[in-house]
Amino acid sequence: MPDWLDAFPRVALAHTPTPLEPLDRLSEVLGGPRLWIKRDDCTGLATGGNKTRKLEFLIADALANHAHAVITFGAIQSNHARQTAAACAKVGLDCHLILTRAVAWDHPEYENNANVLLDDLLGARIHRCDPSDAKATTQAVQQELGSAGKSIYLIPTGGSNPLGALGYVRCARELLEQSAALGFHPNRVVHATSSGGTQAGLMVGMAEAGGVDSVLGINVYDPNHEAMEERVRHLARAVRELGSTVDASALEPEIDHRYLGSGYGQPTSDTTEAIRQLAELEGIVVDPVYSGKALGGLIRRIRAGEESTNSNVIFVHTGGVVVQSVYRTAFERPTA
Repeated sequence: MPDWLDAFPRVALAHTPTPLEPLDRLSEVLGGPRLWIKRDDCTGLATGGNKTRKLEFLIADALANHAHAVITFGAIQSNHARQTAAACAKVGLDCHLILTRAVAWDHPEYENNANVLLDDLLGARIHRCDPSDAKATTQAVQQELGSAGKSIYLIPTGGSNPLGALGYVRCARELLEQSAALGFHPNRVVHATSSGGTQAGLMVGMAEAGGVDSVLGINVYDPNHEAMEERVRHLARAVRELGSTVDASALEPEIDHRYLGSGYGQPTSDTTEAIRQLAELEGIVVDPVYSGKALGGLIRRIRAGEESTNSNVIFVHTGGVVVQSVYRTAFERPTA
C-alpha cells in the first residue's frame, strides 16, 4: 500500500533517526514513570532542533516552486530562524529573517549573540523590528526581493503549517519503531508546544498507528489557552486532509497550560530546576525557553502523582540550547 507521505517532496536535512534514550537516574530520583528522551536536539542542522524535520518538507516545496529566497519569522532568539538559515545555506537559497522583539528578556547580548550570531554566520539577512511593525517590515522585504526579480517562499513562524507538520508525522513513526525495538510501549509523549506544528504532526502520526495513549503538549508560549488549542486542533485536522485516513474525532489536543509562568521566553523556577536536574543526573542540557519549561512541567506532574508509575513517558527534546548564554542570569545561584 502506498504511503501517503510519499506524495510530498522532502529534502534530507536531518540526522535521523535521532536517539531515543532512557533517563534512568532521573526516573529513579522522581520515583514516577519510566522516562525516556527523544533527542531531537541531535538533528544536526546548525546545532539541531525540531524545526529541521519540518524544514525537510518546507524547503523541498520552496525548491519545487523555484524560489530564490525564503522569508520566515520568529522572536529575536528564534531557533526556527536559525535552522531555516542553515537549511537555506545548505541548498543555496537566500534567507531573510523577520525577527521581532517579542520577549522582554534583559541581557546585554540578547539581540546579537547566541542564535542571532549563528543566523549571521549562516548568511541570513536579519530584519529586526517590534511586533507591531512585522507586517510592514515583511512587505518592505518582499518589495525589495520582487524588484530584484527574485521569487519568494514564505515559511510561517515555527514552520508550523500542515506541510511542515508532516515532519512530526514521520517522527511519530520513528518513535514507535524505536520503542518497539527497545521492547516497550510508550504511554505518553510529552513536549513543549508553541506554534503547534510539532504537536499536530505527532497527534496524526500516533493516531494512525494507535501506538501511544496520549500526546501531551506543555504550553510554553500562549496565554490564550483556547486559541492555542484551536490552533493545534486546526493544524492536526489540516494535516489529516493531506492524505491521512485517521478519524478527525481522534485529533483533540491535550495541552497543559499550568507552567507558562509570566510568559513566553521567561523561565520559571521549575524551568531552571529541571534544567539543572537533567544536566546533573543525565548529562543532557535543555534550553530555558522550550524544553526546559516543558520538562519543569512534566516533573511537577510526576511529583503531584499525575503520571502513572507503571507507564513509559517519552519526553521530546526539541533543541535550542544555543540560547543558554543569553539566559545566564536565570541560572545564577544566590550568594551566601
